[in-house]
Amino acid sequence: MRFSQIASWLRWLPVFLLICGVWFASGKSFATEPDVSAPDISAMALRAKYTELGKQLLNNQFQRALYLNSMESSHDLKGEIYAVVDYPFATVNLALNSPANWCDVLNLHVYIRYCHASSNKAGTVLTVNLSNKYDRPLADAYRAEFNYRGVITTPDYFAVELDAESGPLDTHDYRIWIEAIPLKDGRTFLHFSYAYASGVIGRLTMQGYLATIGRNKVGFTVTGKLPNGQPTYIQGVRGVVERNTMRYYLAIDAYLAALTTAPEDQLEKRLQYWYNGTDQYARQLHEVERNDYLEMKRKEYQRQQVAQ
Repeated sequence: MRFSQIASWLRWLPVFLLICGVWFASGKSFATEPDVSAPDISAMALRAKYTELGKQLLNNQFQRALYLNSMESSHDLKGEIYAVVDYPFATVNLALNSPANWCDVLNLHVYIRYCHASSNKAGTVLTVNLSNKYDRPLADAYRAEFNYRGVITTPDYFAVELDAESGPLDTHDYRIWIEAIPLKDGRTFLHFSYAYASGVIGRLTMQGYLATIGRNKVGFTVTGKLPNGQPTYIQGVRGVVERNTMRYYLAIDAYLAALTTAPEDQLEKRLQYWYNGTDQYARQLHEVERNDYLEMKRKEYQRQQVAQ
């Protein structure tokens, strides 16, 4: 293996780690193209899950109605969140069942530099630029394209999918999946999941990250207790997945929270709300100081308006 190859892979390591956490993917060990007639893609199935998770939604470490899970196989990773959000189903459906709105959601992430929704003969595509340095030009960022598909929409259920065939460092079969149903109290129950497949290069790169700068990072699953009674949390690849799952759930929540604000104030509320959410779980999610994050995202938003 040549040094130049290693250097090239390491250059994309932060983007690889980000993209593993940004996108939901259909890896080989999980379900492939969803069939809208399948029994697990329906309001009934999601309502059954809401009943099943009743205790976990009421009593958990997150101080909100939320359940987080992650899975790992020899080739694939999957993270998912089930949560009750304090917004009516009609609001959630309108907000998240639109590809253009997803760019406003995804742009809250610290390493997403640009997002644009466009249409072609195949349908709607989200073009996203990712970079581990916010001050680098867009030309140096990794560009990924995700196909957007509204799977199903009914008066009491919707499901949306984004997928991409490939990503950096031998990763592939990305899939984003979100579905939701209304609750009787005017709130909404949603399910948000992602998965992706990784080849040899991707697995080796992840192992290198976990052995060095990522060795002390943790996820949210409690694996035990310390002698002082404090919890210990899952580490490794599942820790990576869980952290990014939460970051993107908080982005969805921040976008929804800002919708009641005047349009000219929505960006600022989204940014503040997202940062406050991540700061609530600082042990897992802290990456950047508040003022640095806000200044960076304001500049990116202005640049994106000019570019579009």
